[in-house]
Amino acid sequence: MKLLTIAGNAINTAVSVIVFSFLDLLDAFLCIIYKLVDFAVDWEWKSCYCSFSSSGNIVATGCSSNGSNVLLLCASTNRLHLESISGTLHFRPYLLSEFAAFISQKYTGRHHRTPAILEIPSLKPKPRAAVPRWSDCDCRTCNQWSTGRESESRSLYVHTEGNLEGTEEDVVFIHGFISSSSFWTETVFGEFSEAARSRYRFLAVDLLGFGRSPKPEESLYTIREHLEMIERSINQHGVRRRFHIVAHSLGSVLALALAASHPDSVLSLTLLAPPYFPAREGEEGELAVMRRVAPRKVWPPMAFAASMACWYEHVSRTICLLICRQHRLWDFIFRLLTLNR
Repeated sequence: MKLLTIAGNAINTAVSVIVFSFLDLLDAFLCIIYKLVDFAVDWEWKSCYCSFSSSGNIVATGCSSNGSNVLLLCASTNRLHLESISGTLHFRPYLLSEFAAFISQKYTGRHHRTPAILEIPSLKPKPRAAVPRWSDCDCRTCNQWSTGRESESRSLYVHTEGNLEGTEEDVVFIHGFISSSSFWTETVFGEFSEAARSRYRFLAVDLLGFGRSPKPEESLYTIREHLEMIERSINQHGVRRRFHIVAHSLGSVLALALAASHPDSVLSLTLLAPPYFPAREGEEGELAVMRRVAPRKVWPPMAFAASMACWYEHVSRTICLLICRQHRLWDFIFRLLTLNR
């Protein structure tokens, strides 16, 4: 049995190296294809996360021993912000690049370092891009934030229930990754008692980039951006004093940051399935999480699917083009097959 396990792991590793080396090349090829198609349709070279500059408001990017950082120019205030971003966005170590770096270090004795890229952006505000893009869904649900008032594009969608007449206690619900406020509204909201509904007001937000909330092209979706949008949105609903937070998965990370920013306002903090991935001493935390969550293995299938989604921006965009953009067609097919259930 032990020999079979060793043989199975060896085969899995060998096949994974071949498959993901191909995906490395495919993603680079698709990057060029999408840039050409974006330019042909929108008459503008669209940047992407796999390049050093994924956003027109990035002034400089670079790596350090503490992780990846970008210097951002805020268009509204013309102020610079130093942001810590996931190293998996701009400096993804592909299998081929890791092998090339290993060979370079072995024969030259030099460590590969990613240089800082400096750009001088225009201080003139960029005109708002046409929404939706050709590869985005144009239905009302997916595109509601861009077709409404300007204030709606600067705040998150918030679903409210319970006591809406001026209760003193609010409960803010924050969903997790690949989810929306419906995670709460279609499950726990319907189970609240009348006593709870009369005492509390419940607010479920769609995070930046999820559900009916804005999905700006220039956003890097950093913790600071998420927190600013959450704070602005709940403040617009009158949540300015003391409130409770209930969060799930990714939302737990944002809930902790929100509670740390407002220690005197948060009455309680409830975290469901908070992500926790301990890293070994000296190991880069971000890449340690990626290797745990998305290890670039073809087996098991969930590891393969997570690796596709996490490591390959343009392959993922192709999948979304076929599935997410066509969600109305898939919804129709599923309803047809299940007799509208």
